[in-house]
Amino acid sequence: MVWSGTWVAQRLGIGLEGDARLPELLGLALRRNPKRAHLLVSQVLGKHVPQSPAVVHGVGHDLGVRVRALLGDEEAARAVVLGYAETATGLGHSVADGVALAPYLHSTRRPVRGMTGAGGFEEAHSHATSHLLLPADPLLLTRPGPLILVDDEFSTGNTVLNTVRELHRIAPRERYVIVALVDMRAPADRDRLDAFAEEIGARIDLVALASGTVSLPDAVLEKGQALVARYDTAAAPDTAPGTVPAPDDTAPAPDTAAPAPRAAAVRRVELDWPADLPDGGRHGFLPAHRERLEAALPAMAARIAEALGLSAAPGEPAPGEPAPGEPAPGPAASPPRRVLLLGFEELMYAPLRLGTALERLTSAEIRFSTTTRSPVLAVDDPGYAIRTRLVFPAHDDPADGPGERYAYNVAGGGFDAVVAVVDSVADTPALHAPGGLLDRLAAHIPHVLLAAVPSHVPEGAAMPPAPPPPAPSGGLPAPSGGLPEPLRGPAFSSYAPDEVGWLLQDLSDVELEAPTEEREEAIQSGGAHYAESLPVEYQPSADYQRLFHTALENSAARIARAVGTVTETVLAETASPRPVLVSLARAGTPVGILMRRWAQRRHGLDLPHYAVSIVRGRGIDANALRWLSLHHDPADIVFVDGWTGKGAITRELTSALAAFEGFRPEIAVLADPGGCVRTYGTREDFLIPSACLNSTVSGLVSRTVLRSDLVGPDDFHGAKFYRELAGADVSGHFLDAVSARFAETHAAVDADVKERLSADRAPTWEGWAAVERISEEYGIHDMNLVKPGVGETTRVLLRRVPWKILARAGAGADLDHVRLLAAQRGVPVEEVGELPYSCVGLIHPRYTRGATGADGTAVTAL
Repeated sequence: MVWSGTWVAQRLGIGLEGDARLPELLGLALRRNPKRAHLLVSQVLGKHVPQSPAVVHGVGHDLGVRVRALLGDEEAARAVVLGYAETATGLGHSVADGVALAPYLHSTRRPVRGMTGAGGFEEAHSHATSHLLLPADPLLLTRPGPLILVDDEFSTGNTVLNTVRELHRIAPRERYVIVALVDMRAPADRDRLDAFAEEIGARIDLVALASGTVSLPDAVLEKGQALVARYDTAAAPDTAPGTVPAPDDTAPAPDTAAPAPRAAAVRRVELDWPADLPDGGRHGFLPAHRERLEAALPAMAARIAEALGLSAAPGEPAPGEPAPGEPAPGPAASPPRRVLLLGFEELMYAPLRLGTALERLTSAEIRFSTTTRSPVLAVDDPGYAIRTRLVFPAHDDPADGPGERYAYNVAGGGFDAVVAVVDSVADTPALHAPGGLLDRLAAHIPHVLLAAVPSHVPEGAAMPPAPPPPAPSGGLPAPSGGLPEPLRGPAFSSYAPDEVGWLLQDLSDVELEAPTEEREEAIQSGGAHYAESLPVEYQPSADYQRLFHTALENSAARIARAVGTVTETVLAETASPRPVLVSLARAGTPVGILMRRWAQRRHGLDLPHYAVSIVRGRGIDANALRWLSLHHDPADIVFVDGWTGKGAITRELTSALAAFEGFRPEIAVLADPGGCVRTYGTREDFLIPSACLNSTVSGLVSRTVLRSDLVGPDDFHGAKFYRELAGADVSGHFLDAVSARFAETHAAVDADVKERLSADRAPTWEGWAAVERISEEYGIHDMNLVKPGVGETTRVLLRRVPWKILARAGAGADLDHVRLLAAQRGVPVEEVGELPYSCVGLIHPRYTRGATGADGTAVTAL
């Protein structure tokens, strides 16, 4: 029999070294991921490869029996078993079954409204990294006994270290037991865990089926990416040609199974799941729950068998025995011979146990696997672990926004019936829609049943708990109420809902605008902070609008190149295979969306993207950081902005994040003329058309607002959605115009990134020094009133009371809009020979209502 890792091993030179049982337990596949080349594919986990439910549950149960023997019954009864989402939720529950005496909890990536996390930890190499812990009883995590951590593989130990470090901080323990199907750590990783155990003064044991190491040759990542590029396909799931075997590397192999004609409508089977019985371990599963489930499983399996018309196994009573002379029930005259129980992401244990019960009850061949978030290349070759894949949209309204989901080795697996088991939260119109999971299954398998398990919601989850449990990362404040979900278009902003989630509160109905002169006087007199009000939205003249469109046409390719360069730099230097983009609202938001589009189009990556508020002198929105830390690994987060001026926001971010653990105090920007950051698309100071306008190029969203009477301690910072300006909105046009130029810049971007990664990119702060010099030379003596660069100068002319504009001699068309705005406001433009920026805007240094411009004319509002 061909080992299911042969295809990858022959092409990349990857090998498994160690126990002889490893090839029986693991196959190999290629990740569709720019950070890691290979994926270890378990043959006994029931995630990517359909397997007998008895085998899947038995493997975990036997590991649990070993753990109980290691601990002894007294310690096992004091223990808690904790499984990792999403892959090991079923395995962890099966281990808990073997331990028998301990409660079970698994981490989750699904927040529950009204429940504040009792902790959290990060999985640095996972496709989706952030784990929440949401026990119905928070005391479950503070029990003094051993903590048993269960994952499918133990590769580097980073996940376990993150988990133990975080939970040990909350409730120190004397003993931890790590359980995995395979232990594939390198010797250095083993030494690191031993040193960590000594550091915290705890004993850490490990129980696994097999152990070994993965040998990786040089340049394996580059070779893996080349293979993925060769065999990947851009064809849509329902239009792709049939999956092509590729035994000799002569032709690309599409990784999406081709649909067959749809055979029949999907039918629903009612399980009669016991009332108030948890559907899994998301909020805790106690030994008493296990007894109730075991008692209910035979009847639920019988209902599935009856719906499928399955015959009983020898020695078992026939389900739904018909009366004499009546035909057997079921969808067909001949019952299915090969049936798949298909679970749903974290919902692994319930369908697994339904499968074990059905396997005992019937004579059909029963297999079990689940859908997943993880993107993997599929190649139809006997020596490759992932032969086919089905692609469908998420159907449980995930907190991180819509995205693709996958079912591997289902199409072409010889199944003539599938039972899709979901929880009720995921039983949505998207599940049943054309192109949804059920539709995709019905295109390949003759008989499809849907079984929905009631999603367990702990009592009181609908209202905020009190008092709040500890925050998951040191330094983050814990609001007393549950944090709201991100705002998304079209309800808030004109951007598509998958483009960005705004971690803001909607203040659209609040009157916040004030005349420019009043705002400037209040700000400079110390009577108000600039973030406490909004300027009246500038409505551009016809001439100005023409300038915007001309500038966009002329600079779209240059912007596309800068977008590609900064995105590729982020992907190359971020440890996470799926970095999380967090734009600084609002100038950073269009840039974050463009970076997300680049990653999608060139790498097939669906990067989460959010926008948060940061206010000079007040810091970053702490509640937004708390939300992010509950849903993502802070180390995966990349802050994004449009451009740097003198670097004030860069310094503000660095200062603000000093109080929060895990976040990297760096910004990736499109343009860095001031030399303030390491990660940038360009250091040229040229016109970025999104700087020409306000909300009408930023999704119709205002600048952010922070005012104590509107933003409480448990609130996100605020902003307004200017729906009434929809007729003038060019936000989508700007994004589409730049995105359309991506393909032509690939070669230039690759050259830029290669040069960038080998260069010294340490910030020079050249811009900061220039601003200090200008402030003194022009007698301003306040760096906050000197705004360098095209973007910041434009803001001065649109929002503040300008005094004069300094323009570098020969700056040319990049400053056409600046000159037009300056002329409209009666502001002089002074050409300067030596200037590190194309231009600098100077705010009037001593503004009062009676102040005049530099030429003696009265300053007027826009």
